[in-house]
Amino acid sequence: MLARYLKTQLMVLLCGGLVGPIFLIVYFTLGLDNLLAWMLYVGLLITVADVLIALALTNYGAKSAAKSAELEQHGVLALAQITGLTETGTRINEQPVVKVTLHVAGPGFMPFECQDRVIASVTRLGNLTARKLVVLVNPTTQEHQIDWERSALVNGLVPAQFTVAEDNRTYDLSGQAGPLMEILQILKANGVPLNRMVDIRSNPGLRAQIQAVVRRAAEQQAPAAAPAAGGAGPGQPSIAERLQELETLRASGTLTDDEYNSRRAQIISEI
Repeated sequence: MLARYLKTQLMVLLCGGLVGPIFLIVYFTLGLDNLLAWMLYVGLLITVADVLIALALTNYGAKSAAKSAELEQHGVLALAQITGLTETGTRINEQPVVKVTLHVAGPGFMPFECQDRVIASVTRLGNLTARKLVVLVNPTTQEHQIDWERSALVNGLVPAQFTVAEDNRTYDLSGQAGPLMEILQILKANGVPLNRMVDIRSNPGLRAQIQAVVRRAAEQQAPAAAPAAGGAGPGQPSIAERLQELETLRASGTLTDDEYNSRRAQIISEI
């Protein structure tokens, strides 16, 4: 907390807050001259204001960090559709602030509508124009927070490639929101942070879950084929393997009962 405050105080001073201390230094350096008494009062006023602003910013930053940590640990990962996007006429650091209206839906809570004001920085424009964002949601209070890093992955702004050693190939799921959301939810449930490269070779159970999603997504992406009854096309898992993968996803809690029944019925219909 002290380190956060000192960093914030330094930022406040560099952004114009040095005026107060400079007035005090000049006043005391020139021997407490009565003609410069105004410098004492103005310097004290500005310096006290600097400290109060730094304390307020530190408190806000600490609360924001605590909220993020709480949602990351206990929140639900959901996909929000942007249903409205309007300008506010406000700019922060020459970047426009916009108001986004979101329709948030995810597992474990009823869909709801909400609004947020966000800075439309260059790095966020791709997510805003894609009209969908990944959010962390508290299912009880509907408190939420936009996750821009995960949103960039789901919207295809950063590549999403998965190498499966058993298949001796790399699958590219860039921009495939559905499978990527499943994978992100699996990673979050297992406490795996989202980095540029995630290595899950040390966790066989987690690897099996993700491989099942990756293979299914690749299969759906490939040109439709007409496999023999009960069999599978070249390089594709059999009906039995797909059903087994579905059972694994259900047992791990990745799929709800409704999602499980729907996908099982779809697989069986191909027999």
